[in-house]
Amino acid sequence: MNLKYFLLTFCAVFLITTVKAQEPAATAEIILKEAYQQAAKEKKNVFVIFHASWCGWCHKMDEAMNDASCKSLFNDQYVIRHLVVNESPQNKKLENPGAQEVLAKFHGDKQGIPFWLILDKNGKLLADSQIRPQGAGLDVVGENIGCPSKKEEIAAFNKVLKNTSRLTEQQLGVISKRFEAINTGH
Repeated sequence: MNLKYFLLTFCAVFLITTVKAQEPAATAEIILKEAYQQAAKEKKNVFVIFHASWCGWCHKMDEAMNDASCKSLFNDQYVIRHLVVNESPQNKKLENPGAQEVLAKFHGDKQGIPFWLILDKNGKLLADSQIRPQGAGLDVVGENIGCPSKKEEIAAFNKVLKNTSRLTEQQLGVISKRFEAINTGH
C-alpha cells in the first residue's frame, strides 16, 4: 500500500509541476502593477531589469546584485523585478507579454540587454541604464551601460543609485567594488 500512495503522490506532483511549467509567463502589466503596489507600501522605488535566459551580461548583473555583499543593499532600497525579452525562438514562452512594448516605451528596444529602469511607485521614470550627455533629459537616447563593469559605467550606475535611493557613500562603495570584480572574475 505504501508504494501505491508513493506512486500516486509522485504522479500528482509530476502532473502539477508539468501544468505549472506550461503556464504562460505573467504579463509585464501584472508584474509592474504588483511592483508599484509593493513599492508604495514599502516606500521604495522599482528597479526593472530587462533580460533573457541566453544573456551572459544579464546573468552577471544578477550575480552582482545578488552577491552577499550587495543583495540587502539593493533589496532594502528597491522592489526588483525582471521582464524577459528577446528570447531565442525555443524560449519565446519565457517572455513576459507586453515587456517588449515597455522596453520600447522607455527607449530600450534598440539598446541591447540587460537594460534597466528605475521607476517610482506610480511608474514614473526616474532613471535608466543609458549614459547621456551632461544635462540631457531622460527622453534623449543615450548609450546603454547594461551591466556596469567599466570604471565610467560603474560611476554612472552609482550616480543613478545615489539619486534614486538612500544608499550611503560607504554602501555605494561596496556596490562599486562588487561590480568592479566582474572584470577580474572574482
